Amino acid sequence: MTATAVLTARALLLDMDGTLVNSDAVVERVWRRWADRHGLDGDEVMKVVHGRQGHASMALLLPDRPKERNLAENARMLAEETLDMNGVVPVPGAPEFLASLRGLPHALVTSADVALSTARMAAAGLPLPDVRVTAESVGASKPDPEGFLKGAAELGVAPADCVVFEDSGAGIAAGRAAGMRVVGVGPRAAVHRPDALVGDLTKVRVEAAADGTVRLHVG
Repeated sequence: MTATAVLTARALLLDMDGTLVNSDAVVERVWRRWADRHGLDGDEVMKVVHGRQGHASMALLLPDRPKERNLAENARMLAEETLDMNGVVPVPGAPEFLASLRGLPHALVTSADVALSTARMAAAGLPLPDVRVTAESVGASKPDPEGFLKGAAELGVAPADCVVFEDSGAGIAAGRAAGMRVVGVGPRAAVHRPDALVGDLTKVRVEAAADGTVRLHVG
């Protein structure tokens, strides 16, 4: 891994929370309340929940609980999160980064559902990409590669020609499993050895090449 790199791709696949939108304040509030309700250590819970769909996190944290209960509780928590936009802000550089992608192949690939992703992107003042893969679109949560593979397929680009932007261990693992290169964004990404790493999106410059590829200057 290097902190400075030039990557060439035909499409970019973008996670939302922690990558484009800083929603950590909400995630902390909601999941620490959940941890308290279930008698779990909040710090340990926070090590698990980033990047995954809520029911997948619950399955790891409460492995003996029926899947139906996890799905039902996750639906309630998604609704709770969708109503709470206090502290939701763009990751530094995200507005400029997304503006530089206009007209270039890219997709949002998020573990949030349609309602939550729409609300958080709006709260952060960010435009939604035309192509979006949300929780409703997949049968398996990150770290399963399904979401990224669907995003690539919708854009008509081979997985090997895609670059993923991710902040979490689960997301980075999903990108790797999809056969894609991964740019890690922020401190959570650092320990998971992505192909390139930036503190935020101010450190990424996008260049459209004449052959239709996208050149990323990262670092």
